Amino acid sequence: QVQLVESGGASVQTGGSLRLSCEASGYSSSPRFMAWFRRGPGKEREGVAAIGTRAGSTYYADAVKGRFTISQDSTRNVVYLQMNSLKPEDTAMYYCATILRSVASPLADREYKYWGQGTQVTVSS
Repeated sequence: QVQLVESGGASVQTGGSLRLSCEASGYSSSPRFMAWFRRGPGKEREGVAAIGTRAGSTYYADAVKGRFTISQDSTRNVVYLQMNSLKPEDTAMYYCATILRSVASPLADREYKYWGQGTQVTVSS
């Protein structure tokens, strides 16, 4: 059974930085995509960043481009989300997700089968 465990969420002030981690285990085969999603207060879940684990291709939502960076340590099945210049609108529960096949829309939550429990990020002004 695939398990994803997120960590690194915290409360920070505007302009601060955080690094989220997602450790994956229980794979029968290597994941093809890993991604970060978030759900803010009163908002729908949205894709934040994704990475194709074989080629290392990355995808970002417009709202985080230039501020967030997704990366992976494939030897440890860990994916990171470096978040800089944080804004109050980044406040959300952040979820890690993965899928063992290729996907057409890496930032669409419908593409992903396995999800973590989430880690809370709160940005105060």
